[in-house]
Amino acid sequence: MKIGIIWLPNVGKSTLFNALTKSYAAAAANFPFCTIEPNVGIVDVKDIRLDTLSDIMKTKKTIYSAIKFVDIAGLVKGASQGEGLGNKFLSHIREVDALVQVVRYFQDSEITHVHGNIDPLYDAEIINMELIIADLESVDKNLASLEKMGGKRSKEQDSLLHIYSLAKESLDKGEFVYTIRKNLSPEDIKILKGLQLLTDKHMIYAVNIAEDDLENFKTIEAEIHSKLKRTAVVVCAKMESELMPLSEEERAEYTEMIFGSVSDYSTIPTLDRLIKTAFDEVGLMYYFTAWEKECRARTVPKGSTAPQAAWAIHTDFEKGFIRAEVVNYNNILADGGWSAAKAAGHLKQEGKEYVVQDGDVMLFRFNV
Repeated sequence: MKIGIIWLPNVGKSTLFNALTKSYAAAAANFPFCTIEPNVGIVDVKDIRLDTLSDIMKTKKTIYSAIKFVDIAGLVKGASQGEGLGNKFLSHIREVDALVQVVRYFQDSEITHVHGNIDPLYDAEIINMELIIADLESVDKNLASLEKMGGKRSKEQDSLLHIYSLAKESLDKGEFVYTIRKNLSPEDIKILKGLQLLTDKHMIYAVNIAEDDLENFKTIEAEIHSKLKRTAVVVCAKMESELMPLSEEERAEYTEMIFGSVSDYSTIPTLDRLIKTAFDEVGLMYYFTAWEKECRARTVPKGSTAPQAAWAIHTDFEKGFIRAEVVNYNNILADGGWSAAKAAGHLKQEGKEYVVQDGDVMLFRFNV
């Protein structure tokens, strides 16, 4: 799963990407189009439950789920007509599964803004409109061709006509094509995905704030969410870049100094929270496997059955699936381990119809 990071120039995105991937893969400088070719970083989806489970089970290795972030070049007004990096920028967006749009909230006179004014809502409007305009051009062209065919259209082409018609209605209203999915059948959704429209993607807003605004992050987040009607996550790229060279212990001390004692880092504006939100937004979840050698988070789509979850380990596990032995993480935590949870009657034998739940710790029985 690939998450594209998009932005207007000089919103702090490259600094954020460097901290996100804990590297200096993306150049950070005070001029537009510093990033031209996409940088790619594979990022762990941290979960304190996995660390705790690893300690309880005394495993030798802990392996997190991962998600791929693609750092896409900055966009400017008129990109859909070729301004800036134009079509090159748009083609990179087509290749990702979801988008994180970085909008600038922080004030800094030394970092110029491409429009000379700090307005995150206006920035988001520019990017969204360029994506909508580009999609509308493609939709209009294909819709016209299908309409000209009249009664000669095949069943598949009739489905395309229906999809393009709904897409045009959405785009004409200034809405993303993604909003029409609720009106489509599963088969039509597969067709829609194949069209690679720019606005047929999940969108998360990463609101880049100043360190002085950290105490008010919840208010800022609620404001952006209410106005843009999409998931908004506050981050402070400057703080994260300062935390990057620190050890885990030093990072925890610094975070506690700002936010007080924290048991769950997903409740404060950290990059771990942004990563987890992106993972959740694209419809992914994970379950856990744990044994002496390793404790691992296994990535699966939400709603996966036990055999489908087994496939995440090996295709043979799904083909030869017999049953799954399942203990929820909370029971393992309360009972003190897998064996103790089994002795307490918390282990369940589940068959092919079982839908995997968040926090499940699973062991599969199979025959090939």
